[in-house]
Amino acid sequence: MTETIENLRDFNYYKLNTNKHVLVEYIWIDGTGERLRSKTKVYDTVIKSLEDIEWWTYDGSSTDQAITKFSEIYLKPVCMVRDPFRGDPHKFVLCETYKPDRKTPARFNFRWIAEKIMQEANECDPWFGIEQEYFMLKRTGTTHLWPLGWPIGGFPYPQGRYYCSIGERNNFGRALSEAHQRACLYAGLKLSGINSEVAPSQWEFQIGIAHGIEAGDHLWLARYILERLGEEFGIDINYDPKPIQGDWNGTGAHCNFSTNKTRENGGYEYIKEFILPLLEKNHQKMMLLYGLNNEARLTGKHETGQYNSFTWGDGSRGCSIRVPIITKELGKGYLEDRRPAANMDPYLVSSALVDATCLNAKNLINFIEQFAESLKQL
Repeated sequence: MTETIENLRDFNYYKLNTNKHVLVEYIWIDGTGERLRSKTKVYDTVIKSLEDIEWWTYDGSSTDQAITKFSEIYLKPVCMVRDPFRGDPHKFVLCETYKPDRKTPARFNFRWIAEKIMQEANECDPWFGIEQEYFMLKRTGTTHLWPLGWPIGGFPYPQGRYYCSIGERNNFGRALSEAHQRACLYAGLKLSGINSEVAPSQWEFQIGIAHGIEAGDHLWLARYILERLGEEFGIDINYDPKPIQGDWNGTGAHCNFSTNKTRENGGYEYIKEFILPLLEKNHQKMMLLYGLNNEARLTGKHETGQYNSFTWGDGSRGCSIRVPIITKELGKGYLEDRRPAANMDPYLVSSALVDATCLNAKNLINFIEQFAESLKQL
């Protein structure tokens, strides 16, 4: 069963007069901490930079970020890219969310934390590469979702034939993944690749090399583009860490990480003697920031380590941290943190990694408290 293209729309059927208007799509993280919302503002002026884009507001009581009596939430533009759906000169703008005083972050706005941490650790020059896995699901009936290409309510051949696969019997969803890659590159995002994953209808895209706050910004925008394309293909995008129980891989967001010291000669020894002990010391705290329901994925099976144990290995995919063989061969490079779940917030994960390895973990408790506060019901 291959993907069926449903609801495919030609957004350019009604031509836009680009000499008169610029459409700016404001994008933000809602009160789930995992989903995105957006709305359009029409400008009759040229948009050249973020400074040309105004703060805006929305109804936070309809996104689980405010109560009806005090529902206004402000949108602060923070990252602007090209709109791959409407084309130039139209824009996407990722926004932070703030309460009416314009100072207090709204629920699940953690970007301000990441920006603060990246500025404090600027001398470490942190680089990131995030491998975002996801499942493609199809709707059967009005509510039930099941992986694309799987027998309805049943299961396909066991894993082994689907990773980086080709062919109709092995590969489900390439059209959407390819469209996503092209749309992200058009937008100007640092997307560096795509591949089908171990489970059938499971895919991955990579963001990076990205510097500091850029990693979180580009990953959230790439997620937005993927969801928008899913609308056209009639495919739901799922980031649950373990969407299908049984002998099927879970879904992660491995985070490749380096600093100026790991990239220098002697970096491999620096990773072993300094970075890894710090990550082990802070393992339990960091796991609280690495995605909800992650314990269902990190079982020690299906290319994972154990949720409650810290392990590492050269080239190993069955542990918490993989140190790539190329890093060992060159004596410098990066490490791969395999613990983050697919539904993680990249602002929290990148902040936790930098704080634990560059800032003596002085902010980790605050991150955990901020996250726990956002999880509370309004």
